[in-house]
Amino acid sequence: MTYRFTDEQQEIRDTILRICADFDDEYWLEKDTKGGFPHDLHKAMADGGWLGIAMPEEYGGAGLGITEAAIMMQAIAESGAGASGASAIHLNIFGLTPVVVYGTDEQKKRMLTPLIEGREKACFGVTEPTTGLDTTKLKTRAVKQGERYVVHGQKVWISTAQVADKMLLLARTTPLEEVTKPTEGLSLFYTDLDRTFVDIREIDKMGRKAVDSNEMFIDGLPIPAADLIGEEGQGFRQILHGLNPERILVAAECVGIARNAIKRAAEYAKERRVFGRPIGQNQGIQHPLAKCWARVEAANLMVMHAAKLYDDGEACGVEANAAKLLAAEAAVEATQTAQMTFGGFGYAKEYHVERLVREALLFHIVPVTPHMLMSFIAEKALGLPKSY
Repeated sequence: MTYRFTDEQQEIRDTILRICADFDDEYWLEKDTKGGFPHDLHKAMADGGWLGIAMPEEYGGAGLGITEAAIMMQAIAESGAGASGASAIHLNIFGLTPVVVYGTDEQKKRMLTPLIEGREKACFGVTEPTTGLDTTKLKTRAVKQGERYVVHGQKVWISTAQVADKMLLLARTTPLEEVTKPTEGLSLFYTDLDRTFVDIREIDKMGRKAVDSNEMFIDGLPIPAADLIGEEGQGFRQILHGLNPERILVAAECVGIARNAIKRAAEYAKERRVFGRPIGQNQGIQHPLAKCWARVEAANLMVMHAAKLYDDGEACGVEANAAKLLAAEAAVEATQTAQMTFGGFGYAKEYHVERLVREALLFHIVPVTPHMLMSFIAEKALGLPKSY
């Protein structure tokens, strides 16, 4: 297949790149060194109306598809912002899809509009220390008491919790031993992140320092019943609506990271002279970069194919997972090849490639590991027995 941008899609890409041009390499180097959420990038995106690119127009969004959102997120990552820039607005694009699908009109207006306008930030509270990707076994409990639920539990690897006003929270409302199927009895809430009842501890990690990751300890958090999304006990089914878009968007961001790394390496290879000639004249430099370019662009075709299927309302689980698998692996190879092109300078922060290496490794692991992706593809595309 081939994929060519429409004029509108090309304008989206060009506009995002113009916005991101105000946030140069030195900006991201400082963020990577000192940390601190990129509020000014977030505001610039909000001011341009981009935070709601895939949200309904009646709540302030643009009403466009995941394809356009993928183009936008790819451009952010490709600009040099990498995962640090993309992750700052990533949740806006897919995170509240369950609210769009299952929320009441009152909830959509109350929850979506402030997020789209940039007045509120949200985090995604699903993963737990002892369950990982085995979501049906999560232990966080929400017990209904009158017109509210009271929540106790732990979450981990929660991005942007340090700056978030709201939290999309998955908790068990019916004990696992009392449900017919393990996917039942989980409920989804979108509510205030009240730090009176939630202790948030930032995790010091390998990369993407600009966007915090956290442990979260919830002790008696009261949640109004009005913040329950959809039907009680059906949260697992509801949250699935955000998973395919998430994989597509992360894959698009991986392509962006990889393209930036390849571009840096190619420019350096034309300028760097050793033994009286540019190193880019040597096939030992040319061939690895050429191979990376081919693999990245091939992965991008799968990304856009999966996005088109999603926007057309067709099944896209296999394609979305394949896109994430291919793009993440291509990004790891491309960033590491770029680093080797720079030689010793590739290890120095001032050349920026080493940050891209670390950020590509992040997306190789999250939001789902390559092992789980391959198991899903083996089962759904090849008909092999389920392995998990």
